[in-house]
Amino acid sequence: MTPSHADISTFAAYLDDLQQRITTALTATDGSPFRRDAWQRDEPRLRGHGLTMVLQDGTVFEQGGVNVSHIAGDQLPAAATEKRPELADCAYTAHGLSLVIHPRNPYVPTSHANIRLFTAHDGERIRAWWFGGGIDLTPYYPFDDDCRAWHRTVHDACAPFGADFYPRYKAWCDRYFYLPHRGETRGIGGLFYDDYQPADFAAGAAFTRAVGESWLAAYLPIVEKRKDTAYGEGERAFQLYRRGRYVEFNLLYDRGTHFGLQSGGRTESILMSLPPLVRFAYDYQPAAGSAEARLADYLKPREWL
Repeated sequence: MTPSHADISTFAAYLDDLQQRITTALTATDGSPFRRDAWQRDEPRLRGHGLTMVLQDGTVFEQGGVNVSHIAGDQLPAAATEKRPELADCAYTAHGLSLVIHPRNPYVPTSHANIRLFTAHDGERIRAWWFGGGIDLTPYYPFDDDCRAWHRTVHDACAPFGADFYPRYKAWCDRYFYLPHRGETRGIGGLFYDDYQPADFAAGAAFTRAVGESWLAAYLPIVEKRKDTAYGEGERAFQLYRRGRYVEFNLLYDRGTHFGLQSGGRTESILMSLPPLVRFAYDYQPAAGSAEARLADYLKPREWL
């Protein structure tokens, strides 16, 4: 069923509300306010508006960004049509929320979430529409209890929509957040899906909202449990080194980053996902048997439940 403009507007308003609830919860955890940066574009290539909210130099979060954008363009970028070449000449609208949180304490994982709705159209006629999104977790010093709790929350968010949702989109996440040149996943995964167009728009919107709601429920308990863990210079150096993998994935492989840059999006908002500090070390090898060496066992797909 093709969505109405009212359907699309309702989902767009949901993204604005979710952004406010997430930033309010993160501020309560950190104690620091988010900077609000509203923007608007009105150019031939890109039109629309959004709100970028960024927390920097917090007590718990070294940097965190929660972005919402509502944009339209005259031609879908290549990042959006690589699997839908028949839509290459279509105009589009895109509504999305994207966040990345880089904690200060190395024992708190980095986390990312994104949910989005695309429409491709000729004039007023919508030719295609689809949802996408996902959440994933990138620990530096992983704890099995945290990993299981993360995946349990993600599983439970999927459960009302079908028994196959979690295993299908968990496996897609493992494939997507993968660095082939390193032979490792970015973290312990979660969910990832794209091009999701069920017969009923309301069903797609409901599932995508469930994914969006699951992020706070999955992430904040881990933050509260680990944010006061004592650490030293060695753990901090390893965290900064591993953040380099985040940079590599986001710049080389992430479709959202590529879409934003190809569409002429707002550069500051797109690259907000990068960590504020990072360390690159030539041919780094952790000591055998160390906590740092242990991470390698977690950077491959695993069934956590």
